[in-house]
Amino acid sequence: MSMKISNYFPILDWGRTYKGETFVNDGIAAIIVTIMLIPQSLAYALLAGLPPQVGLYASILPLVAYAIFGTSKTLAVGPVAVISLMTAAAAGKMAAQGSPEYLAVAILLALISGIMLLVMGLFKLGFIANFLSHPVISGFITASGILIAVSQLKHILGVKVTGHNLLEIGQSLISQVPNTNVPTLIIGALSTAFLFWVRGNLKPLLIKVGLSEKLAGIGTRIGPVIAVVVSILAVIVLDLADKGVKIVGDIPKGLPPIAAPEFDMGLWISLLGSSVIIAIIGFVESVSVAQTLAAKKRQRIEPDQELIALGASNIASAFSGGYSVTGGFARSAVNFDAGAETPAAGGFTAIGIALATLFLTPLLFSLPIATLAATIIVAVLSLVNIPDIKQAWNYSKSDFAAMLATILLTLAIGVEAGVMAGVIISVAMFLYRSSRPHYAIVGQVRDTEHFRNVERHDVVTSPRVITMRVDESLYFANARFLEDAIYERALENKKVEHVILMCSAVNDIDLSALESLEAINERLKSAKISFHLSEVKGPVMDKLQKSHLLHDLTGEVFLSQHDAIKKICGNAFDTEIEFHL
Repeated sequence: MSMKISNYFPILDWGRTYKGETFVNDGIAAIIVTIMLIPQSLAYALLAGLPPQVGLYASILPLVAYAIFGTSKTLAVGPVAVISLMTAAAAGKMAAQGSPEYLAVAILLALISGIMLLVMGLFKLGFIANFLSHPVISGFITASGILIAVSQLKHILGVKVTGHNLLEIGQSLISQVPNTNVPTLIIGALSTAFLFWVRGNLKPLLIKVGLSEKLAGIGTRIGPVIAVVVSILAVIVLDLADKGVKIVGDIPKGLPPIAAPEFDMGLWISLLGSSVIIAIIGFVESVSVAQTLAAKKRQRIEPDQELIALGASNIASAFSGGYSVTGGFARSAVNFDAGAETPAAGGFTAIGIALATLFLTPLLFSLPIATLAATIIVAVLSLVNIPDIKQAWNYSKSDFAAMLATILLTLAIGVEAGVMAGVIISVAMFLYRSSRPHYAIVGQVRDTEHFRNVERHDVVTSPRVITMRVDESLYFANARFLEDAIYERALENKKVEHVILMCSAVNDIDLSALESLEAINERLKSAKISFHLSEVKGPVMDKLQKSHLLHDLTGEVFLSQHDAIKKICGNAFDTEIEFHL
């Protein structure tokens, strides 16, 4: 029983062996991640259209929940760019940004998506995320990166911009360029340039002055903190707030209030679609980061338990006034590089963020919004993956089509439309490909017992026998295609006496395909052609034995293709063979 409990509460497992040395390593990692997470949480709350303190609230209890339920040693959950954008898109349909209703919708999105993730984990439904193929995810993240970066240019210019897609935002930006606030532009441009410089040049510089590669890497991640401190000082010293530079302003001190979101059935129903997409995208991103970092230390995670952990984190966020969270690559990488050994590092980070909300928020009063926008722009442009687009074009035109549709619709209509289009196209492409499975006429490789495609290998065949290998499970969508392919090959040649369906790649045969096999058997029988099966897998044979097919089969079922040819052709095979080069 205790084993089952620890499966759902991994803290009971690693907590039993927690040592003082581990505590020190987790604590150091927590301090570093806390310093990085403060400006990042504020920036992502800005992106979501929420008050800055909401980003801090979403970085406290969710980290505690993940420390209890999570299986990754180094994953750090919290607000991330893509989920913040999706929250803004969903909440913007229901209420105006800045209104109490808008905040309530954002909190409710976290609660609903958290419940969905929790249920998916309890019922081990993680496979649902597989419907989002890599091209769709890559295309969506690339488009989101572009959309986020463009949407933040209004804060760099210090102007008001409207619009929900790339075209609307772009047109609004162009019309507002004459109203640019010059001091804001200078702060935003310098912050952006500095952060780009930090990303590409600070690490080699730190190594050159004597820091280890690990410390240099951590130092590079703290670039946004430097930009925040310098820009705050600039605003105070130069009195830039009076010159039109927008600042964060007063951030309420204190810990987040613990309260249950209001229950409104109509609102819940209207947010279900958006919550599903946020939940699945968040899970895919989180589990990808967790698996990547776990592999570096030859550790493993439990995807279904990660669903539970992520669900609990989102529910905790909703009950503490935060919004949707997931595992972020940047902060998790810092946590990993800083030497975190257990999920307790996340719990210590939560303590650090809680202390910041109690004592440090007055120091952020003069923080320019343009600096936070620069932080977001530099972070999200790394999500734009042009090499993935090129690879999809070169490797698979259908995958490229799914990726391109996701990108274009995300940019032209919005994030939800892009994801839905990508999923629909991916499923449609899969159904099309599987409805027209690859098949081959095979022959025997000379002097071996192996059988290969006659169009690719030097093989021999008998004119009396056609062997077709189908490289797909047989189901309702491809059953008729298989019938047509066999009839075309078998009935056009008067010499054919036997047809062998080689089933080495067939993992399942559904009822529709079974009926097609029975029809093939009957039609070949009327043409005086025997129908055989070879290399049928055990589970498939178990199903066939429950049907009439094996009883009515005009031919036999052979263990191997070599056995089939040996019995059907016998000694005559050597005298009647045809060569294929």
